Amino acid sequence: MIFVPLPFVVALLLLILLVRMLRTEEWNAPGRRLFLALIAAYALQSVLIGFRWGYDTLAIMPFQAVLAALVAPLSFASFADLTLETPRPLKRQWPHLLPAIGVALAFAFWRDIVGLSLILIFLGYGLSLLWISRSGADGLVASRLDGAFLSHRSLMVTAVALIASALSDVFISLDFDNTGGAHAGRIVALGNVIVLLILGSAAAAAGTSQPEQPATEAAPPPPSLPTEEDGAVAAHLDSLMETRQIYRDPELNLSRIARKLGLPARSVSTAVNRIHGMSVSQYVNEFRIRFACDQLVRTELPVTSVMFEAGFISKSNFNREFLRVTGASPTEYRRREQAGTVASPSRAPAFVSP
Repeated sequence: MIFVPLPFVVALLLLILLVRMLRTEEWNAPGRRLFLALIAAYALQSVLIGFRWGYDTLAIMPFQAVLAALVAPLSFASFADLTLETPRPLKRQWPHLLPAIGVALAFAFWRDIVGLSLILIFLGYGLSLLWISRSGADGLVASRLDGAFLSHRSLMVTAVALIASALSDVFISLDFDNTGGAHAGRIVALGNVIVLLILGSAAAAAGTSQPEQPATEAAPPPPSLPTEEDGAVAAHLDSLMETRQIYRDPELNLSRIARKLGLPARSVSTAVNRIHGMSVSQYVNEFRIRFACDQLVRTELPVTSVMFEAGFISKSNFNREFLRVTGASPTEYRRREQAGTVASPSRAPAFVSP
């Protein structure tokens, strides 16, 4: 029987995911290219791990270590770009190459510090990702609002996985010291499973159509007392939503909203949090749901068409948000309304005109 190492299977799945992303037009955007590179790096790393631990190919170790030192910075750079209103040009990302260059030099001149270097790289970038995640989904100003919650969840999973990878390297080092590496292969295989989970989460954040369990976006921290400036920003935004219906733009994100208002993204999110007591994505989605409710009642359009008209791309996100706002599914809402038993959504936001 032909032996196929588990990492090769993981690499195949990652390549399938990469092809699927390349077929999506939005991945041509500059802010998404780092994610493409990240998926490709994970796939290549899985292949190298397969040769190393499946066929005991020791000559591949330097390449595996250098690539590992590149994956962690690439993960950080990919998500960090989502926190910027304008993504950094690729040429300005060169400092993130320094860890990989350092590991390559260590392999050439001082191999004893390679293991420790990788641990510090993964731990440092993992903690850095946790730090940028502290602002919640609203901190990812360049992420499409339809998937901001999933993008933030993917960021958190990636941060934890990088830290877990650092810890697994510690366990591998201890295993080599105590048993000569008897359990190292199993530890590496487990690490590949973690990588696969990361990529699954990233795929969900990219707006795949795979079904998911209903989830509730974490509420923003308890807002402090709103200021007059917050009230003015919120009123301007309410007017923009009602008169121009910008919520119907499926690519809408916090950065675009801020540019339309001529304000910093932080000012917009703070005003929404303080005045309406919710995140920007929840705020926008409630406008979308009210529009969808109106379309379901006034037209005979299929639910999927109503979803797209309202500004949603993911059916799972639409169904989840519709249930959160109205307490019913779109189909149930339409059926009950046609029977004359449903009024307007009881939990619709007060700032939306009935």
